[in-house]
Amino acid sequence: MFRIDGRIALVTGGSRGIGRACCEALAEQGATVIVNYVKGEAAAREVASAIAARGGKADVSGFDVADSKAVDAAIDDIVKRHGKIDVLVANAGIAIDGLLLRLKDEDLEKLWATNVRGAIACARAASRSMMRSRWGRIVFMSSVVGEMGNVGQTAYAASKGALLGVAKSIAREYASRSITANVVSPGYIDTDMTASMSTEHKEQLVKIVPLGRTGTAREVAAACAFLASEEAGYVTGQIVRVNGGMYV
Repeated sequence: MFRIDGRIALVTGGSRGIGRACCEALAEQGATVIVNYVKGEAAAREVASAIAARGGKADVSGFDVADSKAVDAAIDDIVKRHGKIDVLVANAGIAIDGLLLRLKDEDLEKLWATNVRGAIACARAASRSMMRSRWGRIVFMSSVVGEMGNVGQTAYAASKGALLGVAKSIAREYASRSITANVVSPGYIDTDMTASMSTEHKEQLVKIVPLGRTGTAREVAAACAFLASEEAGYVTGQIVRVNGGMYV
């Protein structure tokens, strides 16, 4: 169940954290995975090598999702090399925190360029191949913060919340071509991004999670693997929350 053999899956920001876990989960289910990176080529190749060592198939593709021309060129190249793109996990994202009164225009623009424009650019480019195949799965990686908000994260929450509207609109636009679009919304997950938090901050966060623990990147990736599968063909425009009950 939930096999995706023969599918070509692109995971943006796939060299670490949740992105890496998504690459590994999709490869385990039979997909050929394209590991996207911006600067961490060595890390991306290590992910691809690890997948290959376990009998999976993987390739790498370096481009910045915030550069729409680079996105178009890279995805065209992926389609030329692999014949198509069936699955897109738009995972690449950045976080710049700070109180609203201290929010700089340039930080807001950076967040929007990567988290929103970048995700849209990847979906637009990848959907061309999906439309020809009349089959596709698009998964946007949002955040619990995009749904519930958080002090000091106004700009980040706005960028992640925007993906909900993006996915719902794409779901309606492409439904006739058997292309689905959904959102995975992780809560407090053990990743490189959360590793820098103070012990006190981590303990406070865990207290508001009903399951009483942090989540794992693997648990988030499992949701992505399901949404990429044939069995999820009747699921579109939805939000899958992997947050331990932190927001319901």
